[in-house]
Amino acid sequence: MNEAREMDDLEMQREISNLFKNIDTEIPLYLFAQPGKNDVFTDAARQAVRFFRQLTDKIVFREYNLDHEMAGKLNITVSPTLVFDPEHYNIHWLGAPMGEEGRIFLEALLLVGAGKSGMNVQAQKVIENIDTKRDIKVFVSASCPYCPQQAMNTLRAAVEKPELISLEIIDIQANPDLAEKYSAQSVPQTYANDILIAKGAQQEELFMLSLEKMEQQTIFIPESDEEEIETDLVIVGGGPAGLSAGIYAARSGLKSVVVEKDALGGQIATTPVVENYPGLKQIGGKTLVDIMVTHALEYIQIFQGEAVVSISHGEPITVQTSRRKFFTKTVLMATGAKHRHLGVSGESRLSGHGVSYCSTCDGPLFKGKKVIMVGGGNSAVTETLHLHHIGVDVTLIHRRDNLKAQDVLVKNLVNNNIPILFNTEVKGIKGKHQVESVSLYNNQTKETSNVTIDGVFLAIGYDPATDLAEKAGLELTEDGFIKHEAYRTNIPGIYTAGDVTGGFKQIVTAAGHGSEAALTIFEDIINPYWK
Repeated sequence: MNEAREMDDLEMQREISNLFKNIDTEIPLYLFAQPGKNDVFTDAARQAVRFFRQLTDKIVFREYNLDHEMAGKLNITVSPTLVFDPEHYNIHWLGAPMGEEGRIFLEALLLVGAGKSGMNVQAQKVIENIDTKRDIKVFVSASCPYCPQQAMNTLRAAVEKPELISLEIIDIQANPDLAEKYSAQSVPQTYANDILIAKGAQQEELFMLSLEKMEQQTIFIPESDEEEIETDLVIVGGGPAGLSAGIYAARSGLKSVVVEKDALGGQIATTPVVENYPGLKQIGGKTLVDIMVTHALEYIQIFQGEAVVSISHGEPITVQTSRRKFFTKTVLMATGAKHRHLGVSGESRLSGHGVSYCSTCDGPLFKGKKVIMVGGGNSAVTETLHLHHIGVDVTLIHRRDNLKAQDVLVKNLVNNNIPILFNTEVKGIKGKHQVESVSLYNNQTKETSNVTIDGVFLAIGYDPATDLAEKAGLELTEDGFIKHEAYRTNIPGIYTAGDVTGGFKQIVTAAGHGSEAALTIFEDIINPYWK
């Protein structure tokens, strides 16, 4: 096992070295630090720089104290801060690139070194409209799988228009005071000129539109001159169902692609620990996703950060995304499910400001603070345990008198002395700029209490992501899932699999259904049942 891991590490280092071979210019990189302040992050920053410097001679590194005149010249006040090529760009990293942030750091070096943003055509057309200054702050964390996508958007903008756009990438663990100041208690969260313009990760062109309009945009309609691709199967969704379908379809000889607007892996990407996947006794959710994606990439092309705008029936079927058109024989809807909301007062307003749906992403900011986790299933208990183990004072809230989670998880709760409030419902979340308290209702005693709290984490299940399906004309069940028979929907050539169809919400189930759907599609392309 250790030998295999060492071989993987060496292969990764070779791949990174090859990326830097395309860089012709030097990459000036400065580290500003103050001894005795955030030393752990300063050391981590040095280690990250040291790692990349051993792979390329293009990085020119210098380190300064915060009292150095250069710090004043560049307006550096936070320790540690990494500065990328200050003569040409205004890109600062407040913290150290650890965990998921390592991907962001690598991309920053490559973009600055190349001197090109690599922005897609649609996004470039949008950013051309920006003619006034934008000072961007994007808050990230090392454990957030969504952060690299949003950070890349901000980096591309800063490299594309350095004369107008400045960027601070802010690690919330290294800079909790800044996160507190901006009430950025959920990541990624993006500000421009101190105005909140985005919560969560966005597609590249959608972010540029938010940056132009100075408020979060939810819809991007592409112009008509996008790239066109012909294929046999377009899989909408990059979770376990979609990735498994891609592997099986490609192995059957079908030219297949996966289109995913958000982070690959779906819900697994934010699951702290997976303990019931066959062959793996225990594995981090993001690690399992990386294994699946690596496997899938051997067979299929994945278009990440790209939203499907519409699906038009016909021969071929036309799938319009935010960047291109696909002409395809078949489509598999594997859009999964999205977090269910409580629907109580304060939830929407304080989302990202103490209300969170991802303990993996946002939990580190609440270390030493008091929070509640709402829910009673496996996800709620798993995330409660995760928060407890990283030093968060967490209480589990459940509206029933017993938990639905597996016995082994419940026993773990008890063994860790984690408080549980049964028969309790959240009726309201209060706070001016961030969560300050919650209103709790005991449905047995009929009593209501107001509890001071720093954060509210929600794991109360998922609703199927059927917006696109409905727009395409697919029939839904009474429960709101995509209706199907042996993965075939009411529209010939369009299929469905995974959590969006209902049933058991398990990784292994979704993967199995995805592979079975792919085999069904293969058989139908050979012998179309609708003909």
